[in-house]
Amino acid sequence: MRAISGAVTADTPAVLAPIKETVEEQAIQPVQHRPKWRVLSWRDVLAIATFIAVAFFVTAPLWLNLDHELRDDPQDQAFFEWMLAHGARVLTDGAYPFFSDRMNYPDGVNMMANTSVLAVSLPLTPITLLFGPHVAFNVFLTCALAFTGTSWYLVLSRRFVASRLAAWVGALFCTFAPSMISHAGGHPNIVSQFLVPVIIWRTLELRVSGRAMRNGLILAGLLVWQAFINLEILFMTAVGLGIFCVVMAVVRRKAHPGEVVPFLRGLGVTAAATLAVLAYPLSVQFFGPQSYQGLAEFVRNFGADLASFTAYASRSVAGNSAVASALSQNPAEENAFFGWGLIILFFGLILWMRRTAAVVTIGAIAVFFAAMSLGPRIYLNGINTGIPGIWSIMHSIPVLDSAVPTRWAMAIAPMVGIVLALGVQRAVDLVRSQPHARGPVRVAMITAVAMALVPLAPTPLQTTPMDPVPEFVTSGAWKQYVDDDHTMVTLPLPDSSYPDPLRWTAYTGQDMRIAGAYALLPNQNPQNPSDRTAIFSPPWRPTSGLITSIRQGNPIPEVTDARREMTLADLRFWKAGVVVLTPQARDIEMLRTMSELLGFRPTWTGGVWMWDVRHLVDDPEAVLASRGGAS
Repeated sequence: MRAISGAVTADTPAVLAPIKETVEEQAIQPVQHRPKWRVLSWRDVLAIATFIAVAFFVTAPLWLNLDHELRDDPQDQAFFEWMLAHGARVLTDGAYPFFSDRMNYPDGVNMMANTSVLAVSLPLTPITLLFGPHVAFNVFLTCALAFTGTSWYLVLSRRFVASRLAAWVGALFCTFAPSMISHAGGHPNIVSQFLVPVIIWRTLELRVSGRAMRNGLILAGLLVWQAFINLEILFMTAVGLGIFCVVMAVVRRKAHPGEVVPFLRGLGVTAAATLAVLAYPLSVQFFGPQSYQGLAEFVRNFGADLASFTAYASRSVAGNSAVASALSQNPAEENAFFGWGLIILFFGLILWMRRTAAVVTIGAIAVFFAAMSLGPRIYLNGINTGIPGIWSIMHSIPVLDSAVPTRWAMAIAPMVGIVLALGVQRAVDLVRSQPHARGPVRVAMITAVAMALVPLAPTPLQTTPMDPVPEFVTSGAWKQYVDDDHTMVTLPLPDSSYPDPLRWTAYTGQDMRIAGAYALLPNQNPQNPSDRTAIFSPPWRPTSGLITSIRQGNPIPEVTDARREMTLADLRFWKAGVVVLTPQARDIEMLRTMSELLGFRPTWTGGVWMWDVRHLVDDPEAVLASRGGAS
């Protein structure tokens, strides 16, 4: 979540406050002679072109190999391809947008409690329908990076700094920071931060008197838009901005006493309009079917290793995969890898601009977010120090219990980018005001920025060949068995280790319903009915648990009549029409076990082994016996 706490105030200066100003006067004044929004110079075009070029450079392996998938997080790629298909189905079939039974039948999936990305999937519907959800995912991810860089550049150059170079440096880091590249490996919703800088700008504009209704409604529209991209990013942005605005209101209370009242009026309009639009979707998220209450405790314990702040991410040119993996939960959660060079430069810039209250506030919020990202227990080089972090007293608070603590470190990157932009701006101003020092200042600035940022330069995403959608699905043969009364059951059922069936149903435009899921679902533990924390797969059932255990390499238990009865009960629960198995690890063992459970062998067709089980599911008198098969 990339919340940015604080960009400078909506009137950031072209020339930062001189040292002789009082603290209250150093809250950053309006940029003079800033370029117009609609006028793009050749420098602007060149800057935007670099964001597009780097976005394609990072995602190039996906475009050059359309039969590949992301190596480090294929399950989330399949999940978002399924979400893109859902958005297309909402427009083409009028499907209900906030819940779906196309996965995890019959319980379904709460789309608001997951990342439905409706604000992206709906506009991408033409691409999804024309080229398929796999290509639409590539467009989603590439545009997320390109649009985010462009947005940061335009907001910084039009509102916060006068130097286009300063805006470009800040936007470049905000967009391609190590944490962003890490999440680009599977979380396009998180790297879609093109609204964050605009939200920051429009929030700070609330203090302009006489425009409470206009400014409040504009901000409300942005918040609603962001809510349907990623709520986590919106929440972190709100926390950071809230802290920043409170601090700056106190700092500026004497020099600018007339700002608070207009700000509160505009904020009231924003709150009323936002809640009016989001009240129903949020009620579905928190109280609707398949809603949950916070993340599982092990996820809430995912903290950033203290040593990771000075290390380099696996996807940075100076990174080392072995080191990064030892300091993070997985390659998609390398949130705190800034490197020694950037850490020193960041605090050096804050020290240099310490008389600017906004900059010091940004630095303080960054430190606060870093402390929260450490999780409930502080780890150093993978070792539990036993020292409790501030998250230990916060992770059980409602709403916060749905946050992954390590991602608070990701929210630091925009703050670093803004400070970099302001630092470069000050250096540019110094060059202009002191021509005799032009050479040394330029050398110092270029050297410092290069030493901090070059080691963090991103490398292309890693991909691997993906298993193709079987012909049984692409040919439409599945339609003989799956209809409004029947589903497809895959072996194993889809989960984080086997997400392929999500891609199959996405390929069909979600016409094909499947049992099982990879999604956030409420825990249904019969031994603790009150536990409704989120889990990443449906609750355990005898058949799904057995097949998963076999796929993991565990011994095959004896197939008894009791197991057959449980299998039949499971098939009826899922309303199975067909059970399918594709060639994969331990496929022979799974095939033999299912054949023994059902009493008959499958048919090989369209690249899958298929058991037609409609006669067992539809006939309430049907039974599975140890000899003679079904009767």
